[in-house]
Amino acid sequence: MTEPTWTVVVPVKRLSAAKSRLRGALPGVPHEPLALALALDTVSAALASPAVAGVLVVTDDIAAGRALGALGARITPDPPTGGLNGAFTLGAALVDGAGVAALTADLPALRTAELTAALAAVGAGPPRLRRFAPDTPGTGTVLLVAPAGVPLDPRFGGPSAAAHTASGALALTGAGPTLRRDVDTRADLLAAAALGLGRHTAALLP
Repeated sequence: MTEPTWTVVVPVKRLSAAKSRLRGALPGVPHEPLALALALDTVSAALASPAVAGVLVVTDDIAAGRALGALGARITPDPPTGGLNGAFTLGAALVDGAGVAALTADLPALRTAELTAALAAVGAGPPRLRRFAPDTPGTGTVLLVAPAGVPLDPRFGGPSAAAHTASGALALTGAGPTLRRDVDTRADLLAAAALGLGRHTAALLP
């Protein structure tokens, strides 16, 4: 069976406002470089996947756009309203002829193999069914995948795992630990470090 091809959409907030609960998490490390490092490691892992045709980053942050574009991601401006779900919806609308994988930008331990396996599981599953990967606690969402021609219908924010389930999406129960380990707090960052951080975030840790 031919492996499906996916476009990964990654919204990145303005770095000054991103990941507010991480502010001060690393003494001596400014907040914006830490927020950017999380996104750089997330996008780097996605770009390396053989199942990924490209990564579309939705951002209005000039520094983030420049750095992520240098990795090979395509950059498009963030919509003025709509928040995270609006950014995912905009990105999905710009994808032509491929499945869409909506991925959060705070997965600094993400292993390419785990993302590839999750996308393969969607491709091998029932057609026209959205799938999602819950975060480590099981309440949030780190990845929402819609096959080509299926509306993404993102429900990120708050108890989004339940919201995605209620919308008809099916959980990817076999999603790997580095895919599910998003980072909102210092404790999350230390947990991600135990899994093994990507080079950009690892360079900031003492």
